[in-house]
Order: sequence, then structure tokens, then C-alpha cells
Amino acid sequence: MSYFSTLDLIAIGYFLAVWIGYTYFADEIGPKKANLIGTMAAHRDAWMLQMLARDNRMVDLQIMRNLTRTGVFFASTSILILAGLVAIMGATEKAVSLFENLPLVSRLGPLEVEIRLAAMCLIFIYAFFKFAWSIRQLSYCTIQIGAMDPSSALTDDCNERCRYISQLATLAAKHSNRGLRSYYFAMALLAWFLHSFALIAAASLVVLVMYRREFRSKTLQILRESRPTKEVDGV
Repeated sequence: MSYFSTLDLIAIGYFLAVWIGYTYFADEIGPKKANLIGTMAAHRDAWMLQMLARDNRMVDLQIMRNLTRTGVFFASTSILILAGLVAIMGATEKAVSLFENLPLVSRLGPLEVEIRLAAMCLIFIYAFFKFAWSIRQLSYCTIQIGAMDPSSALTDDCNERCRYISQLATLAAKHSNRGLRSYYFAMALLAWFLHSFALIAAASLVVLVMYRREFRSKTLQILRESRPTKEVDGV
């Protein structure tokens, strides 16, 4: 613990508290306030109802495939970043000498640099698992769409099954969003190499940016105004 000053502990505690607190607020309370997650859930409900009315559902499977590609890209990127971080940890002495030549950077010993790099690795491991789980959930949605009754032979429980598919797709989006959110906080954690105060400031800035995009952005306003009804003619 001698390698952590009181300010370091305060900064890390603040960083974790802000991340966990914002995740709970955005994912659990936010949908009730019609943030991006809650608003897009309504669009997914409408999408699944439209899927029921289509004879050929290849367009729905193509949309699922495109969503999966996004998760695959970020999961692969997380692995590449992890490889780079592990490589840097294998050359800590060179990293320390590099940081010493940078202006406004705190003097860090080899172990302090390794601790910061290890924290970055944990974040991207977390991101990889979130994106990988999101990909699996979307694949389950694809299977359920393929198993849906044809539009000419819909049964009474098709609407209920379609609601479950929508919920599963929203859950996949939530995990993907958490993985993407970890990228934002990884950028904030880079400030820890500069100073503990910089980490506190960066974490605060990241939360403000994410809050504005998820709760106050022009994109959210447009999505709210174009929010579809949950009933489709002929279903």
C-alpha cells in the first residue's frame, strides 16, 4: 500500500464510485426517464411487431448480423488493446523512462506504472466479456426470429414471443453499452498517469459527456419524437 498515496486511493475510489453509480443510474433508473436505452427499447418492440407481419424475414436477420458485427469489432479491439498493454508491461523500464521525459507527468516507479497498466487491462477484460455476451444474446435473438411462425399462420402467443425477443435484444444492447462505456472510463484512467487530480477530473468529464449523450442529446430528442406505436396493422 506504500505505493498508493492517500490521494491515489481517493482518486481510485472516486473513479469506481462514479462508474458504478452512473451505470446503475443509466441502466436502471434512466429507462424510466426515457433515456437512449428506454427509448430504443420502444423502437425494438415496434421492429419485432413489424417482423411478425413480414413473410420474408431476411431483412431482420441482416439487421441482427450488422448489430453483431459491431460487438465483434469492439471485442476484437479489446483483445488487441490487451495485447498491447501486456507488451508494455513486459518493458516497464522503458515505459518509466518515457513518462519521465513527458511534461506535467508525475514521477512513477516501475511498480506504480505496472499497477496502472494492470488496471487498464482489467477494464478491457471487462469490456471483452461484455461484448462477447452481447454477441451471444444477439445470436439467440436470431435463432428465435428464425423459429417464429410465418405471417400467414400466426398464433395467439406470437406477440408474446416477439416481446421476449425484443427484451433479449434490449438486454444485449445494455451489455454492449456497458462494454462501450468501459472504453470511455479507460480513457479517463489514462489521466492517472498524469496525476490523481487529473483522474478525478477526467472521470467527472466522462460522466458529464455520457450523461449529456444519453439524457440530453439532440439524437435522443429525435428518437423520442419518432417513437413508434406498439401496434402494427394486420398483427
